[in-house]
Amino acid sequence: MIVVVKLILAHLIGDFILQPTSWVENKEKKGLKSFTFYLHGLIHGVLVLLVLWNLKYWTLALSITVVHMCIDATKLYFQKHTNKIFWFLTDQLLHLLGIIILWYAFFVPTISFIPYIDNPDPWIYLTAILFLTVVCGIAIQVLLANWTKNIDIDKEKSLPNAGRYIGILERLLVFVFVVLGRWEAIGFLIAAKSVFRFGDLKDSRNRKLTEYILIGTLLSFGIAIVTGILVLYLTSILKQ
Repeated sequence: MIVVVKLILAHLIGDFILQPTSWVENKEKKGLKSFTFYLHGLIHGVLVLLVLWNLKYWTLALSITVVHMCIDATKLYFQKHTNKIFWFLTDQLLHLLGIIILWYAFFVPTISFIPYIDNPDPWIYLTAILFLTVVCGIAIQVLLANWTKNIDIDKEKSLPNAGRYIGILERLLVFVFVVLGRWEAIGFLIAAKSVFRFGDLKDSRNRKLTEYILIGTLLSFGIAIVTGILVLYLTSILKQ
């Protein structure tokens, strides 16, 4: 398993540390005619040999180099100014997937998914995370629907969907803190959010908006806390 960690480390070094912004811009401008495109691929192969420190894995290094360059070429061909974020995430996901597939192909590790399928803990945590990220956001939106129409929110002063992602992140953080038993961290998170929100609420001088934000925040935090406690309870009784 440590081998795949080393391969991912080599990828991170090659893609984010040893690739200057000028190289990226040169590749985006010249495409496959860019010298840095091929140099970048070569660096990834060299890094694989360095982290594994064994020349007998040269075929693995070559394979990773070729796969990496093919993925990068695909990204350069399809990437536009309007979809850079999508292709950045897709590019990194494909690189990681390629590394895992090649690791499995060269080292043929014995992997059994039966223990994970039979173990109830991953299913409980997966359900909780899905609930907190997708279901909970929709539920809170429905619960606050009657009040939302009474709030005059200037959308130009807010990033698109920023509130949604903030809610998801804060619920996940609270859930993690509950599971780890770090209740003081939840208090710190509430205090931090209060500090950031204080300026908005003070400037708005809108009591309705203040009450709306407080209700939404307390709902979000409360649901995350209850979910965390429930997960701890379920995982504990199923181990008995």
